[in-house]
Amino acid sequence: MPLEKPIYELEDKIADLETAPLGEQSQDEVQQLRRECADLQKQIFGNLDPWQTVEVARHPNRPKTSDYLSLVFDEFVELHGDKAFGDDPAMLTGFAKIDRHKVLVIGHQKGKTLTEKQACHFGCAHPEGYRKAMGKMRLAAKYGLPVICLIDTPGAYPGVGAEERGQAQVIAESMFLMASLKVPIICVVIGEGGSGGALGIGVGDRVAILEHAYYSVISPEGCAGILWKSAEFKADAARALRMRAWDLKEFGVIDKVIDEPRGGAHRDPRLMAARLKTFLERTLRDLVKQPIEELVESRYAKFRQMGNFLED
Repeated sequence: MPLEKPIYELEDKIADLETAPLGEQSQDEVQQLRRECADLQKQIFGNLDPWQTVEVARHPNRPKTSDYLSLVFDEFVELHGDKAFGDDPAMLTGFAKIDRHKVLVIGHQKGKTLTEKQACHFGCAHPEGYRKAMGKMRLAAKYGLPVICLIDTPGAYPGVGAEERGQAQVIAESMFLMASLKVPIICVVIGEGGSGGALGIGVGDRVAILEHAYYSVISPEGCAGILWKSAEFKADAARALRMRAWDLKEFGVIDKVIDEPRGGAHRDPRLMAARLKTFLERTLRDLVKQPIEELVESRYAKFRQMGNFLED
C-alpha cells in the first residue's frame, strides 16, 4: 500500500542493522529508528483521508473472519448449506464459545490465497449465503443462543444468477428476520461494509466498527462512476459518502468504534483480536441481562429512526 512505503523503508533499515554485528552505536541507532518508525506509523494512520481509510480496510493482510474465529472464539463448529440451492463459501456460519457463552457466529469470508478468493468471490455473498445465515439464525433462536456477525464485504454478488435467485429479496428477508429475532445480536464491521451485502447481516442490538473499516451505501468507485462518470473521482466520492468510523458514530449508525493497533489491524492481528474479544465479551454480558422483548423492541426502534430528517 503506497502510504506504508516510508514505514517499510525504515523497517528495512532496522532489519539490515539487526543482521549486522551490533556495536553499542548500532544498538542505539536501531532503537532510534524503532522510535522513528513508531512515530511515523502514528502520524500516517492518525491522519488518513477517506480514500486511504478504504485502502486500509482492503489491505490484503488485514485479518479476515477466519482469523478472528481462531483468535477470538473457542470450539468453532462450521455449519453448511442453505437447504435449498447450495453452500456459499463467502458466508461462514457456525457455533462457537466466547466468555462461557455459546453463540452463533456469522461472517463474510474473502479468502486469502487466489484460489480461496475466487471461490469466495472476494467476500461477495450469493442469495444462498444469506439463506444459509437466516437458517442458522433461526436455529440459534430455537436454542436461545446470541448471534455475532462479522461484516467484511464489498457488496452482495452482482451476477445474473444471483439476481435470478432473488438477491435483493433475500437480503430484505434477512434484515426482516434479524429485526425480530428473539436473541441478542452483535454486529461488527471488521473491514469493508459494502451496501446491502453488509446490511444483510448488519441488523443488531449493538453495531460496532473497527477504526479503519468503512460502512457505506455504495463503494467509492461505484459512486464516482454514477455521479462523475469516472472511477478517477473515487477519492472525492469517499469524502462525500462520510463512510468512516467516526462519521458513522456521529450519525448514530454505529454504536462503538473499536481502536486498531498502531499501523492498522494487519500490523498486529492478535492485539486486534484481543480488543475485539474484549468488546464482544462486555457487550454480551450486558445484552444477556436484558429482557428479550425489550431488546427486540429497542433494536427495531433503533433502525427505524435511522435516516430520519427534519424540514425547516
